[in-house]
Amino acid sequence: MKVKRISLRYTALCFAILSMTLHVKGQVAETYTKREVMIAMRDGAKLYTAVYEPKDNSRRHPILMFRTPYGCRPYGESFSGAIEGELAHYVTRQYIIVQQDVRGRYMSEGEYENVRPVVLQPGERANDVTDAYDTAEWLVKNTWNNGSIGLTGNSYLGYYALTAALCKHPAIKAVCPEAPIGDWFMGDDVHHNGALMLTDAFRFLWGFGRYRSKPSQKVEGLKPYYFTDEYSFFLRTATIGGLSALQRDSLPFWNAMLKHPDYDEWWQQRSPIQAYKAIDIPVMVVGGQFDAEDLYGTWGSYKALAARQKAPLYLLIGPWRHGGWHAKGANRLGEMSFGHEDLSERFRSMQQRFFDYYLDHVGTMDFPPVTLFFTGENSWRTFAKLPAEKTVLTPIYLHKGGALRFEKPREKLSYTQYLSDPAHPVPYTNRIDRNRDAAYMVEDQRFASRRNDVICFSTSPLTEALTLCGPIEIDLSTSISTTDADYIVKLIDVFPDEDSKQAGYEMLVRGDIMRGRYRNSFTKPEPFAPNKMASIMFSLADVAHTFPKGHRIMVQIQSSWFPLADRNPQQFVNIYRCRPGDFVPTTVRIFHDATHASKLILPVLRP
Repeated sequence: MKVKRISLRYTALCFAILSMTLHVKGQVAETYTKREVMIAMRDGAKLYTAVYEPKDNSRRHPILMFRTPYGCRPYGESFSGAIEGELAHYVTRQYIIVQQDVRGRYMSEGEYENVRPVVLQPGERANDVTDAYDTAEWLVKNTWNNGSIGLTGNSYLGYYALTAALCKHPAIKAVCPEAPIGDWFMGDDVHHNGALMLTDAFRFLWGFGRYRSKPSQKVEGLKPYYFTDEYSFFLRTATIGGLSALQRDSLPFWNAMLKHPDYDEWWQQRSPIQAYKAIDIPVMVVGGQFDAEDLYGTWGSYKALAARQKAPLYLLIGPWRHGGWHAKGANRLGEMSFGHEDLSERFRSMQQRFFDYYLDHVGTMDFPPVTLFFTGENSWRTFAKLPAEKTVLTPIYLHKGGALRFEKPREKLSYTQYLSDPAHPVPYTNRIDRNRDAAYMVEDQRFASRRNDVICFSTSPLTEALTLCGPIEIDLSTSISTTDADYIVKLIDVFPDEDSKQAGYEMLVRGDIMRGRYRNSFTKPEPFAPNKMASIMFSLADVAHTFPKGHRIMVQIQSSWFPLADRNPQQFVNIYRCRPGDFVPTTVRIFHDATHASKLILPVLRP
């Protein structure tokens, strides 16, 4: 009987949801029309554009546009699910909703190029910036609009929103980039500080980066490239050349980047971040603290925009994974809970108020410029600007015996060493899986602490809470026995043994990798002199986290993070072209004495 009742209740619930969905669809179809048009760009290429317009012509309407490389499905008469779902507020407010396939993707003509340079090259007549301008020009002339266009979208769409703002069309009045791509060599999906983010980069480009012969509503299906777990697959494949052999010249960006192992002009042209200083309209940047894909782009874009003088700028960062602000609730990641609040509601309400105000002159913009969610205390804090006024840069030093203290070491000679063997790289997660899960960014690091090739430094239990707000600066004194090595530094919150739910949990707060050859220059790599002292300095992305009283701060250092990042052969060779025999072990020493004091600079937020 109990099973029957549950089944009947479930059936009734499903029927109610279906009825509501059909009712919403009916309402949208009654009040909106859909047009599919091919808008001509200045070089003759035509871009597929779906225009959803209110039937009510009693007033002119603002335009909200999405430029996407992921397709504007469904093509034809059917309405997009977003129109009937997450964009419900804008439909109720009678916005014109525009979705466009960017140049060379799906139904749009032209040739696609990943992170196409935003500055026209000699002989080039069009790029993503000019395409945005030409589209805006068509929209203001061919829709019943009020002369105001806003752009938004997540990830690549956030990148296209910001590049559209660079076109300076007078109708583009505001943009809300969500987790925008910033620089595929310095950070984001493809590289971090010159190290290839192997599992993400290859998986993404395997599916997204293929040649396309002509416009199409569908992308050719792909066969899986492995049938085992990612760690085993990438370790057995061994080299970048082995991966390249699998794709048989079908991935143009993958093949192009292999010709540019260093941060040369080719890569620099594909980073638009510095150009954002020229954007002179209101911008609201949205991102997640645990965005495994585009954390660098989010913070880099915001900081470049913050260098402007007058245009309004807003920042919203929550404890979200990539795009997590669109999920209902969005208050959990892996083993970590961030309270019971519907955190994504903060995003929805702030973005709606932003566009309503700047595109339709409705409401007020009275929320603070910076809104951050602090993990550890699970609460929102707001600021007038960043860095926050009460932030004090505070060094914390590595000491012998695995100690971590705010006092500088006094020993004349002190170091901790480990052997990094690329035949047995340190995994980035304790999970055995085919694909990377964003939950690794808060995962318990005890699996790594137990390895001999990971060294740990920890404070005593904190006598009072410590709050961090900003980037973490790394400054290591080191030597290696070969000519190259990677450095992965992780900042960890260690829960007390008395914690009833997560005793001893070592929560990853922030971690990143630095390829040692780039320690002095990303454009001109240098080998290490074996067993000679060298300095490694780099930054971990901004954090907003409170270490509660009784918790400990831990730092872990290692030289592999596999297969999140590719293996360094630990010799000064071209990693894109190296052979299996090029991978050798190296002995890494991290010094912590009075003369060579390795440390982290923490952005401590004072009460």
